[in-house]
Amino acid sequence: MLVGIGREFTKKLAIFQKKDKEYIATLKLGAESDTFDREGKIKENKVEKIPKREEIEEILKSFLGEILQIPPIFSAKKIKGKKLCDLARKGIKIEPRAQKVKIYEISILDYRFPYLKIKVNCSSGNYIRSLAHDIGKKLKFGAYLEELTRTKIGNFTLENAIDLSKINFKNWKNFLFEI
Repeated sequence: MLVGIGREFTKKLAIFQKKDKEYIATLKLGAESDTFDREGKIKENKVEKIPKREEIEEILKSFLGEILQIPPIFSAKKIKGKKLCDLARKGIKIEPRAQKVKIYEISILDYRFPYLKIKVNCSSGNYIRSLAHDIGKKLKFGAYLEELTRTKIGNFTLENAIDLSKINFKNWKNFLFEI
């Protein structure tokens, strides 16, 4: 998470949201969620055959480059000024439109069925929950996002992050950093 202190840097935070990002994501295979993550209603699916790592690598390759992605209905994405999640909670059914996003790199970090850990380098606007859901559809038995860590946004990396508890805010007037 990026944090800006002071008026000058707080105003600049929006610029960083448009930067490319990198994530480490753990997917749970063989199940689906209405929110595309572990917070939603989970439905376990029957898995006829556990896919080999090579099969999953082939599926992941199909997501490289510019793709169309549908945002999850439980997201902060706005349609006509209203957040999709607010509409969904009110029972209003909205079909969000697919948006163009780019995935530059996607690789397997670990795979022990039913868990698949991947690293994704992508453009702004990607929903990793939607990517997990779409991977599950291609596998034909579902998947949802179990865990997510953003490791990079623009030039800011998690390994260079500062722990908020170690900062003396009295001495900082204007600053931008990552936690």
